[in-house]
Amino acid sequence: MDIINGWGLCGCFIYRILTYFCFMNRYFIKLAYNGSRYHGWQIQENAHTVQAELNQKLTLLLGQEINVVGCGRTDTGVHAREFYAHFEIEGTLDQLSDTTYKLNRFLPEDVVVFNITLVPGDLHSRFSAISRTYRYYISQQKNPFTLGLSYPYYRALDIDAMKTASGFLLNFSDFTSFSKLHTQTQTNLCKITEARWDVFGDQLVFTITADRFLRNMVRAIVGTLVEIGKGKLTAQDMVTIIEAKDRKKAGFSVPAEGLFLEKIDYPIAII
Repeated sequence: MDIINGWGLCGCFIYRILTYFCFMNRYFIKLAYNGSRYHGWQIQENAHTVQAELNQKLTLLLGQEINVVGCGRTDTGVHAREFYAHFEIEGTLDQLSDTTYKLNRFLPEDVVVFNITLVPGDLHSRFSAISRTYRYYISQQKNPFTLGLSYPYYRALDIDAMKTASGFLLNFSDFTSFSKLHTQTQTNLCKITEARWDVFGDQLVFTITADRFLRNMVRAIVGTLVEIGKGKLTAQDMVTIIEAKDRKKAGFSVPAEGLFLEKIDYPIAII
């Protein structure tokens, strides 16, 4: 204490800051949610969001002001089968499985936490992610069990043309034509490593993986592919649309209800 006193007021301030950060620990939360009742992930004024729910319940449970940072943002009505968020607290959390259990008791039924994991302090839920995978679901027959979880479209689609057009996405990096206008992103460049259609019974499933995604990008891509499936555009038109770098050239944005964030990959394994 004599040493600290010798530092003066400035030294004491620095000491307290260092002490504070030395005892901060970072935790990752793995969760999933049905986005039907939420105005997306990110906190908004006068709107119900998943991030707000987590902040409120974690603050109540842990007795500290908690502000979680998500791995990205999902729009209103979009779902997530795998989502990560991180937060920092003073000290450490014991019995993480018990904390997870209690948190799930506090959270509404449409949000579930799978686990909470202590991670290195420099691992960031958003900026450390190396890839993200989305899936979009289209129901081709009326099905009450997919209501609100897929896009109902009951007319015939040319799946082969849609598959061919999807393959062209892998050859480009600028996806301005599929980006929501007037966003704050610095660049519209993305590296798509997977884009494919699968058929499971009466459901069509589009899977797309990239290092990053633009606002509304997946829904705009799927809408354009549906236009190709309808015969309003050709598969080759996908190339023309991408090269135009003009949102007006692309197709409509499909409804949010069919879109799921499926998987996030990080440079280290996270339970």
